[in-house]
Amino acid sequence: MSESILTLKEASIFQKENLVLSNINLTINKGEFVYLIGKTGAGKSSFMKTLYADLPLQKGEGSIVGYDLNNLKEKEIPFLRRKLGIVFQDFKLLSDRTIFDNLEFVLKATGWKNKTECKTKIDEVLTKVNMQNKGFKYPHQISGGEQQRVAIARALLNNPELILADEPTGNLDPQTSIEIMEVLREINTQGNTILMATHDYSMILRYPSKTLKLEDQKLFEVVQKKS
Repeated sequence: MSESILTLKEASIFQKENLVLSNINLTINKGEFVYLIGKTGAGKSSFMKTLYADLPLQKGEGSIVGYDLNNLKEKEIPFLRRKLGIVFQDFKLLSDRTIFDNLEFVLKATGWKNKTECKTKIDEVLTKVNMQNKGFKYPHQISGGEQQRVAIARALLNNPELILADEPTGNLDPQTSIEIMEVLREINTQGNTILMATHDYSMILRYPSKTLKLEDQKLFEVVQKKS
């Protein structure tokens, strides 16, 4: 039987008191690659924020990587986020430190203490995204596509059970977007479950996979036409 990584039952998502999405039912299983699409303002960011506990789940039931979103305590949120890898559209790298130091900062913040183990882990994730020779550079010295590779490497540091990629190709040109998609697809084939919010329909046509759509405060699966 498939192992569920994310389950929502009759969930409603709010921004403060404003209803954004209602009556959402969803299961994502281990190893899946799932797209989340919808127009600007359809609720993709609010949906993602609820999953990593930036917004509370006020109505319905939800569980993600073994955590109950309804009864999540404040002190549990950092532990939940360690089991999630989050990739943002705008990279969110610290500009005043090298790529290596960016990644080491995350490891230290999540409890890693052994310097040798940290270095081994950083080398491993940078190799996965083909950035193993760029650790000494600063973010401003590498391209946008390379910065996003580093952001993906950062998301992999704590062996996440689920990667939430929020518009990871949104700030990139088409060719670089394809390269980033290749990285994400490769990571998925290695067993990582990925939920990717995107506006880029050409990417979905190029790399078809399960697709969820947000529209009129609802979520439904898009059945892809066979060509």
